[in-house]
Formats: sequence, C-alpha cells, structure tokens
Amino acid sequence: MAGPDSGSHHGLWAERFDRLLQASGLERAAVFAQALQPQAFDRRGLFSLAQCLEQPSLLIDQMGIDYPHLFGARALRAQISVLQQDLALNVIGPLSLRLFRDGRAPLPEPQRIFLAPAGEPMEGASRWFQAPGVADVDEATFVETVAKRTLEWYLPFRQILGVSPGAYWSSIGLGLGAPFSAVWNLAEPDALCSLAQRWLEEFRNDANQFIDWIPAEFGGQTTAIPQRKGCCLKYLLPDGGYCGTCGVYRKERMAALRRQQQLQPPGQWQPGQ
Repeated sequence: MAGPDSGSHHGLWAERFDRLLQASGLERAAVFAQALQPQAFDRRGLFSLAQCLEQPSLLIDQMGIDYPHLFGARALRAQISVLQQDLALNVIGPLSLRLFRDGRAPLPEPQRIFLAPAGEPMEGASRWFQAPGVADVDEATFVETVAKRTLEWYLPFRQILGVSPGAYWSSIGLGLGAPFSAVWNLAEPDALCSLAQRWLEEFRNDANQFIDWIPAEFGGQTTAIPQRKGCCLKYLLPDGGYCGTCGVYRKERMAALRRQQQLQPPGQWQPGQ
C-alpha cells in the first residue's frame, strides 16, 4: 500500500490525508465532524475584505472604534495582526478542511468575506466570515488561486497595516494546515509532519518558510505541532498571551528536537524531508 505522502501531482491531497487517517486508526467522518463546526449564515458584516484591501484605513478606523483602550501604533499593529490570524484560521482554515473532506471547496472570495461587528454573535467569536454562495473548485484550482490571493493580500497587510512577514505567513500557514491541526495529537506524528510540510510547499509562497511541522512532546506524548517562526503579537494585548505554536517557543523546541534526532537510528524522518 502506498504511503500517505505518495504521489506528486495535484488532485490527490484528500486521498493522501485519508491514508494518513487510516494508518493512524482514525475515523474520517468523526475527524471532519469535530473539526468543521456548522456556521451561522445570518451574520452581518461591516465591510468586506475586498473593501479593506482597497482602503486599509477602514480597518484601522474600525479598530479604534472596537478597541478604544488601544494606545499607540504598537498596540494597533498587534490587534490587526491578531485579526489577520483570525482571517486565516476562520476563513481559510474551514475551506482547507472542506477541500480535504470533499476534494473540492470554495475559494476565499474577498467580496464575500466580511468583518463582523465586535462581540457579535457572541464575545470571542471569529470576526471574519465568508458568506455562502461561492462555487466549489478542484484541488489544483484551490492551490493555485489561494497562493495568488494570499500573496496579493500580503502587500496591504504588510505595507500599510504593518503586519510582519512572520506573523502574516505563519498565520496563513496555520489556516492552510487546518486539516493536520485537527489531528495533531491523534495521528502518527512523523508521517503527519512530513505530509503537512509538503502540503504547504504546494502553494509556493512564504507560508512554508514560516511554519515547521515538528514532533514535540506534551505530557509524555509525542504529537505534531506547526511551529511558527513568527508571532501574531497577541501577548501585547489585554488578556492576551502566547499561542501554543508561537515563535517564542521555537528555540527551545528546535533544540529539543535536535537532541531527539541525535538519539534516533539513521534513516528515520527528519524535518524538511
């Protein structure tokens, strides 16, 4: 039987992921049922992502209204960085999951992606959402178009809104890697890391440069985590903190991984292979 990362052409990623689940003894339907929560379609938006990209001051002004306690350019940049991570995790993430579940998925469509009012429908809910009505595309079209669009979005987020390259691309990488994050502590770690890294490489953008999928130990269990090279700056905000994948942990985790590799017999998987 072919391994979970066999093949090299578009159109097989849903099948590769299925083989990873099977090899780890996981039930496919249960994985996707838990990872893909039903979305409310009655949400209202303040403005679209397309409007924001064309006129970034819309987002800057809205942050001042929504978070009046923010003081200074650094806090504003942190809030926008966290908001960009929300876009990646709660729009691109579910679309990536649908692609791996169905082999087809809608594209992230800027005209159909909206910023919801703060605290609506409930405190802590995602701010960005994509309205229904976007047609599904196949894997090859999804990869090519999402790669192009995330690169286009990078320019205003970086040059005008001040989001750092590491924050932007590592958040995009987390969104694209949502199917793998869904089984980070369930699937076989080495196989998951290898396949997840190859999936990010498909997009030929910098997401792959700012995420390293590595095996890491938590509570005596070896799991797979997407280790960011960047930081979303959430720790700078009130009630903020460090995310579990934050780059502040990178140095110690990579050092622990190197020590682990030195104890492994030759021929075992290494990051980047």
